[in-house]
Amino acid sequence: MAGDRLVLIVDDDATLRDMLVEQLNVGSEFLASAAATLSDARALLLGGTLRYEAVLLDVGLPDGNGRDFCRELRLAGLKMPIIMLTGSDGESDVVSGLDAGANDYIAKPFRLAELLARLRAQLRAFDSSDDASIAIGPYQFRFSERTLLRRRDNRRIRLTEKEAAILRFLSRAGQKPVTRDRLLDEVWGFQNDVSTHTLETHIYRLRRKIEPDPHRITLLITEGGG
Repeated sequence: MAGDRLVLIVDDDATLRDMLVEQLNVGSEFLASAAATLSDARALLLGGTLRYEAVLLDVGLPDGNGRDFCRELRLAGLKMPIIMLTGSDGESDVVSGLDAGANDYIAKPFRLAELLARLRAQLRAFDSSDDASIAIGPYQFRFSERTLLRRRDNRRIRLTEKEAAILRFLSRAGQKPVTRDRLLDEVWGFQNDVSTHTLETHIYRLRRKIEPDPHRITLLITEGGG
């Protein structure tokens, strides 16, 4: 799992909110921030420049209902994992939260270890979906939007369908080398007329877009045979 996953905690209980921020920021796995109201959360999630990868959302907030806000986020197109926090775990409450678009529901008081386990599970599931945001060098890559966002200056790079497919497959392979034939099969399927020259052309254009210095390759590295 990538380090410094951005998590937003939305809860009006200052003690709980501060504890969660402190505990999630231990180590390099998460980078947590907090909001005490739906108004503040709305500004961060819908109007801000940061792209949060998960939300811990209280049901009862001073300026509205967390379930309604969850539904609002989904209607706005945000697909990151949302875990509802509530003082009630009755069946109707759980069903209402899930129907609003929440991925999970956990009742207060809860054990921190359980919350973290559920958060990690939701992030793992999200990472395997097309909606995931993946860290690649200085960029955040979102396959569903075919874009790379450079974090330091918010520069957005648009990719073609094939360029995005190449990056997605290579990023999921991690540090393992991928052969040209395997990449051709994954990206172009069973199109017999596609040659390795086509792949090399796409890699060349992709490097021109994303490498800080196209003459000094650091992201798309070619090894013998792959």
